Amino acid sequence: MPIRVVLAEDNYLLRAGTSALLDALDDVELLAAVADLDELLAAVEEHRPDVVITDIRMPPDHGTEGLRAAARIRAEHPGTGVILLTQFADPQYAYEFLRGGAAGAGYLLKERIGDLSELERSLRQVASGGSALDPQLVEALVTRTERAEGSPLAGLTPRERDVLEQMAQGKSNAAIAKALVLTERAVQKHINSLFSKLGLGDAAELDRRVAAVLTLLESR
Repeated sequence: MPIRVVLAEDNYLLRAGTSALLDALDDVELLAAVADLDELLAAVEEHRPDVVITDIRMPPDHGTEGLRAAARIRAEHPGTGVILLTQFADPQYAYEFLRGGAAGAGYLLKERIGDLSELERSLRQVASGGSALDPQLVEALVTRTERAEGSPLAGLTPRERDVLEQMAQGKSNAAIAKALVLTERAVQKHINSLFSKLGLGDAAELDRRVAAVLTLLESR
């Protein structure tokens, strides 16, 4: 089944360009491409998409309409994933967006969606209930939380930090192993170690991966 998507972007050129990228993906069906908050909410009600991709700043006020829309969509349609698009890796916006949970949530820089493979991977991760955070955002979050007094990240080794950053981007163990030039067994060993250091116990694997990502957001 294709991933059914609604796109919200007020800039015509960006909306047209992103629409073209989505149309180029074989397993993605673009249901609607809209320009403002009201049109976005109406499209979600009409189409019930698998994933919404929305800019943070949209008409009418060009404030944080997309952020507010994301919270409403996630509350009213919990089966719909949401990917926020932004020009800046702003940890505060990410925290506001993800504090309700990282499952089915993505936060990407607009420059990232030009990479078709990255766009498709992010859509698949979010549609399946995973998370997809932009690498620049993850780096900013890790740097900030490591500096905070008493941060739970302080006890991680550099390699465990690398693995956590890759996890936060929504990557599987196999993808992490490829990115870091490790074996999957080594990746799992580092993951188990960081789970232990972050006090995540013996919950289900997916729950612990999400909790580890949230540690980046909630440790201030």
